[in-house]
Amino acid sequence: MLRLGAIIVGALALAGPARAEAPRVKVESGVLIGTATDRAEIFRNVPYAAAPVGDLRWAPPKRPLAWSGERDASKNGPSCPQKMNPDGTPNEGSANGPTSEDCLQLNVFAPKGAKKAPVMVWIHGGSHKTGAGWIYDGQNFARDGVILVAINYRLGPLGYFAHPALTKAAGKEPVGNYGLMDQIAALEWVQRNIAAFGGDPKNVAVFGESAGGASTLAILTTSKAKGLFSKAIVQSGGGWSAPKTLADKEGEGAAIATKLGLGGAQTSAAQLRDIPVDRLIAEASPGEYGPFVDGRLLKETPAQAFAAGRETDAPLIIGANSGEDSLLGRKLADPAGMAATIPAETRAAYADAAAKGDEALVRAAFGDRYMVAPARWLAGEAADGKPAWLYHFSYVGSRFRPFGVTTAAHAAEIQYVFEYWGRRTPESMVADDDRAMARLMHGCWVAFARTGAPTCDITWPAYDPATDQLVEFGPQSGVRSAFRKPQLDAQEKAALPSLALSAN
Repeated sequence: MLRLGAIIVGALALAGPARAEAPRVKVESGVLIGTATDRAEIFRNVPYAAAPVGDLRWAPPKRPLAWSGERDASKNGPSCPQKMNPDGTPNEGSANGPTSEDCLQLNVFAPKGAKKAPVMVWIHGGSHKTGAGWIYDGQNFARDGVILVAINYRLGPLGYFAHPALTKAAGKEPVGNYGLMDQIAALEWVQRNIAAFGGDPKNVAVFGESAGGASTLAILTTSKAKGLFSKAIVQSGGGWSAPKTLADKEGEGAAIATKLGLGGAQTSAAQLRDIPVDRLIAEASPGEYGPFVDGRLLKETPAQAFAAGRETDAPLIIGANSGEDSLLGRKLADPAGMAATIPAETRAAYADAAAKGDEALVRAAFGDRYMVAPARWLAGEAADGKPAWLYHFSYVGSRFRPFGVTTAAHAAEIQYVFEYWGRRTPESMVADDDRAMARLMHGCWVAFARTGAPTCDITWPAYDPATDQLVEFGPQSGVRSAFRKPQLDAQEKAALPSLALSAN
């Protein structure tokens, strides 16, 4: 349910005014020569793992190969393989341009002369099928003393794929969750190398939106990632997914092999790895991808881990937007049919929306079920450990208001978090109140990166289920108590039985 809609506004990477002197950094694999602006020293297309090709397709990532001489780190690398728009415009994950299986690289935005600077590692969204780290510009984080690392990871059928032959070939190694393995490998690379950029490996925040938020929840769930970060932020990351097992994914993989004209479950690992990447992306991308319970890397869902208190205990910011129903598109094909699937007891909590018709009811219930209610529940489950802070983003950019837009679409908060407007929002369309919201939200994220608490230009109490308080970033930002409580309580009552929490 984390598919990005066409109205998503991405924060796209554009270099600022260049300086004459190119920055130089030595990492474990060799020397990097980057670029500099008035806000940051930037190193692009930095390998954090070996190319996942040949026998490394559908295998855990390996350390990057060393290079001799100096590596040009002035240009973005390719995106991981994904469906691109034929006309070259950004796809649903805001990516365009070249793709390659040799895509396990990252971009680093560092303050000049940084010493033990806090670090933020950004995991992009895109349904686990689209997007890229290079899209996002971290210069304003660097301007404010934070090193921003934006990563690529394997996507779609290259990132989350299982098949009996691959499981057999893997032996005792983890299988299936290759995109998640890549994200962990990037965090390991940060631990080994970020000091060379002036960063503090003991002060690392991992954060992401949509599929990146779901990935952050998975990272909080697996023991493999413990010790690689000290705090986390989940933006519209869901969290209430029914468990999917390795056997389920192997069945899907066998069906894909059949679709590709191979031998279904009897296909060999070598045959799978010989599939041309373009054909694999074209024919196997439909469907849902993302972290699943493989029994090795992920032994339970994030919901199961949080309910049992087994998640990594780290300070957490978590929240969602007021218009998450943008994921459904502009017009529902069958609003009456979708409304009929809402349990009667849940529907009763949405009387005001239901009075406006089936489409209004479906949209209100959808956003709460898949984003808003899970965020509140996860914050509550985390509250007995390190503090968690809950938010709701409802601010509508000035350029959308003349068109009657009243809610903040899925991913709309990203440009405010990064305080960067990207290529889809010309500066001429940015108003003073937009900039004020960006300063506020970006400042809260920077403060959290520095100290583990969002001590910024707004009072933001840690979440406690007893008081049920969050911060709303909206036209009138501030603390809200019992926010949408009847609706979120109804969603919780309906959803929790489907999450197999009793197994814990």
